[in-house]
Amino acid sequence: MNENKYRFLNQLWNKESGLSGMLVLLFIMHFVLIPIFGSYPYFMIIINVFWMMFLIAGIITLFKSKKQKASFIIIPFMFILFGWITVFEQTPFVLFADIFFTIATFGLLIVLVLKKVFEPGPITGYRVIGSIVVYMIFANLWSAIYLFIYEHIPGAFQITLPAFESNTLQANFLYFSYITITTTGFGEIVPLHPIARSMVQIEAIIGVLYPVILIGRLVSDANENNVKKKQKQQ
Repeated sequence: MNENKYRFLNQLWNKESGLSGMLVLLFIMHFVLIPIFGSYPYFMIIINVFWMMFLIAGIITLFKSKKQKASFIIIPFMFILFGWITVFEQTPFVLFADIFFTIATFGLLIVLVLKKVFEPGPITGYRVIGSIVVYMIFANLWSAIYLFIYEHIPGAFQITLPAFESNTLQANFLYFSYITITTTGFGEIVPLHPIARSMVQIEAIIGVLYPVILIGRLVSDANENNVKKKQKQQ
C-alpha cells in the first residue's frame, strides 16, 4: 500500500505532537460536525472513511511486521464495507457485522493510541493529550453501542428530545456517552433495558478507573525514566 497516500495521517502517528492534532480533529468531529450534520447518512459514511484512513495510517506506522499490518488492515475495510451496506440493506447479519467491526475498529484505534502514549521515552504533555484522545474515543465507541441498542431493542432508552432541527440520534448518544463516562448523569436519556443499563455501568466504571490507572502508569514511567537518567549520570 502506498504510504504517501496517507502522508498527512502518517504525520499524526509519527510524531508525539501528532497526538495534539488527533485531539483537535476529535473536538471538531464530536462537538461541531456530528451535532450539526449527524442526521445525514452519507456524511456519517464520510466520517467513517476518515476513521478507516486514520486507522490504516496508524497500522502502517506503528506495526513493523507485514503480517500484522495485513491482518489488522482488514478491520477498517470491513468497518467501511458494512457501514455502506447498512444504508441499503439491514438484515440481522449485516447489522451485527456492522456493530462488530465498529467496535473492533475503535478498539484497535484505542490500542494504537495507547501504544503511542506508552512508547519508550520521557513523559511529555503530548502523552497526556494522547490519553485524552483515548478517553474521547471511548466515548465515541460507547455512543455507537448505545445507538445500536436503541435502534434494535424497542424501549431500551427513554429520551427527552430537545426541540432543535439539528438534533440527531448520533449527537444525542454521543452527548449521553460523555455524561456517562464523566459520571455526570443529567437524566434526559434514561437506560431502561437491562443490556442498556449494563453498557452504561461498564462505561461509568471505565470513566472512573481509566484516569486512575492512566495516572498510575504515567507516574510509574516517569519515575523509571528518572532512575535511568540518574544511573547514566553516575
